[in-house]
Amino acid sequence: MKFTFKYILSLLIIAFVISFSQETVSSWGFFGHKKINRMAVFTLPPEMIKFYKKNIEYITEHAVDPDKRRYAVDGEAPRHYIDIDHYVHSGEDPFEVMPKKWFDAVEKFSEDTLQEYGIVPWHVNVMVLRLTKAFEAKDVDKILHLSADLGHYVGDSHVPLHTTENYNGQLTGQRGIHGFWESRLPELKHKDYDFFVGRAEYVENILEDEWETVRGSFNALDSVLGFERILNKEFPSDQKYSHENRGTVLVKTYSEEYSTKYHDMMNGMVERRLTRSIIKVGSYWYTAWVNAGQPDLNELLERGPSKKQLEENLELDKSYRGSKIKGREHQD
Repeated sequence: MKFTFKYILSLLIIAFVISFSQETVSSWGFFGHKKINRMAVFTLPPEMIKFYKKNIEYITEHAVDPDKRRYAVDGEAPRHYIDIDHYVHSGEDPFEVMPKKWFDAVEKFSEDTLQEYGIVPWHVNVMVLRLTKAFEAKDVDKILHLSADLGHYVGDSHVPLHTTENYNGQLTGQRGIHGFWESRLPELKHKDYDFFVGRAEYVENILEDEWETVRGSFNALDSVLGFERILNKEFPSDQKYSHENRGTVLVKTYSEEYSTKYHDMMNGMVERRLTRSIIKVGSYWYTAWVNAGQPDLNELLERGPSKKQLEENLELDKSYRGSKIKGREHQD
């Protein structure tokens, strides 16, 4: 489909204005999720990488669409997390208590309860199935849209604070730790990370694999919270925060000295979870493609997102701008 230069230019200008106005005040997720999706492209085999590299800017920019939908769509928020500790008493293993299969979990706890406390592992599995069907149909719009979204949810499942009711340290006097761990640390330290994570691999059972990801995130939770409590006792309180310019806004944030100390205490955890997200995203894209019969993506190289898809993206941006989040806040 061909568009006039004037039409394309107008879309780009609108998108830039909306993106700039939001990213100067938004959460870390814009940086982290874009990095994950972009680097995941380079894990793909030759049969896939040409198509994904051609569309790498789209897949990168739209990595944050699920977060934008949290401001526009009811029911979006639970797809980003699972408060697995809600379902257990002291000493119990939540992964023994919670059934892995959706209908078994619904039967045990009810769908309303699951939606209230998060559904990320099941939603990732659904997204892979949807992407498989998009590959089968050679539907470029859906392949791009679902690939970008899937990358976001997989990234979220790798974050320890996406596995607990204490998602922002609000229950332990550590309010703000969510954005600190997810945003401040990767933004400060990503240049030191090794993003060469290897090649995407076929995953036999996505749901089982995703549950293992959630388990890994949950197992890291004690360190995430515990090290920050220790550091707070040692670190001068008047040096914990600093002020920095973000675009045209002066914001209060965790100081570089405090951030570096905490990052070092965790001994590479943030890098490990971030880079593990990258290989998982690539592997899930690859698995969906294989399960679809390995369609020839070179046939799609001349096709990009349709006019309808671009317009839907702009509508999402408009709905997101200036709206109140639907669901939990975790960046305050």
